[in-house]
Amino acid sequence: MKILRITAIACIALALMLVVITAGCTQSAGTSGNSTSAATSATAPNGTVGILETAGVYPMPSLLATSQIDGYIAWQPVVEAGVESNIGHVAVYSKDLPPAGEWSDHPQNVFVVRNDFYAQNPDFVNDFSALNLAATQYINTHPNETAAIDAEWLAGGQNLTYGNVSVSSVTVVSNSLPTIAFTNNPSDAWKASTGNFVQALINLGTVNGYVANSSNQDAVLYNFQPYTSATAIIASKNVPTPATIQNTVGVGYLNAVDHSALFVAVKDWQYFNDTYGITLKPEDPTKAKPDVADFIVNGQKVATVNLVPANAGPNLMQLAATNSIQMSYVGVPPAITAIDQGTPITIAYPIDNLGSGLVVANGAPAQDWQSFAAWAKARSDAGKPLVIAAPGKGSIQDVMIRAALQDSGITVTEVKV
Repeated sequence: MKILRITAIACIALALMLVVITAGCTQSAGTSGNSTSAATSATAPNGTVGILETAGVYPMPSLLATSQIDGYIAWQPVVEAGVESNIGHVAVYSKDLPPAGEWSDHPQNVFVVRNDFYAQNPDFVNDFSALNLAATQYINTHPNETAAIDAEWLAGGQNLTYGNVSVSSVTVVSNSLPTIAFTNNPSDAWKASTGNFVQALINLGTVNGYVANSSNQDAVLYNFQPYTSATAIIASKNVPTPATIQNTVGVGYLNAVDHSALFVAVKDWQYFNDTYGITLKPEDPTKAKPDVADFIVNGQKVATVNLVPANAGPNLMQLAATNSIQMSYVGVPPAITAIDQGTPITIAYPIDNLGSGLVVANGAPAQDWQSFAAWAKARSDAGKPLVIAAPGKGSIQDVMIRAALQDSGITVTEVKV
């Protein structure tokens, strides 16, 4: 049983590793060291902030607790884990990041499908999408059950431990769920907000290819047919049984509360089987985090599904590019960037909105974005720029913090690894 646990020994090892591999995190937190734009720090009017890209988000609370960083931006449950463990406090949730109003109901995660896989298996994808829609309804109507399932999947039902601090994983997840809006509706407002991510990625220079140069970005980015078909399946309670797929189907995801739709579908598979006639039955139900499941429709096994976790969205999109996975729950920016680079996928529908936050050390003079920006300038003026951890470059959180800093006239530097 895999337990999400970072012990005091692990913290020390991680700190020692950072001493060796990072430039700047070895002194007091906030020394940016080697950076791609360090020469601009003296002249930047609003200072600089160093971004440390980490392998996933789970090391972040320990990095903050050991003063290796000044803060982190992450997805749930790591935002609330930092708060519940008294390691830090939320300076600002993602909906309140600048540019003002741009992220007030921002997309977070989407479901993407390889185009060739959908063309060959439309009924399978439509049924799988119907299961996702049913799971979203379950999350919104069964919050307590969802919290327990998530805690089991993400932490083996055990406490989350950072050094000598241990907190209930169920409590952390329960606190996380209200910060996320679980929805599958690709409304016009949702598409417009996704367009904000496209523009932010263009401004940051991350997107400059297929999407950026398209005269019809909607056609490039989206194929909502799985959503339309899934909605009809749920409404009619008439589920078509797809043809059996001989090859194993790969489905990617992150260890994040955002991807609860997958977790509840697998963990409470009997409910979905009995209620909808569609289910993902784990081959080994004793595992806290199942890795193989049978996709069953109307009592018939249709496919074997490998459940493939990754540290961050860009890693999932690399797996999609090589056809190692055929479908994935993933953040909006990594999906957009992958499509821009020619990965043959499209966005089928949303999974959730919101759900990210910027956590800073307790005692830090940052209670909102304005005070955070003022703190960043003061630290930069003192020669000790802030260091903020973000998951993989191009992830939702990375894009949002960079866009916010850019909007505030703060220069972003890279803390090298």
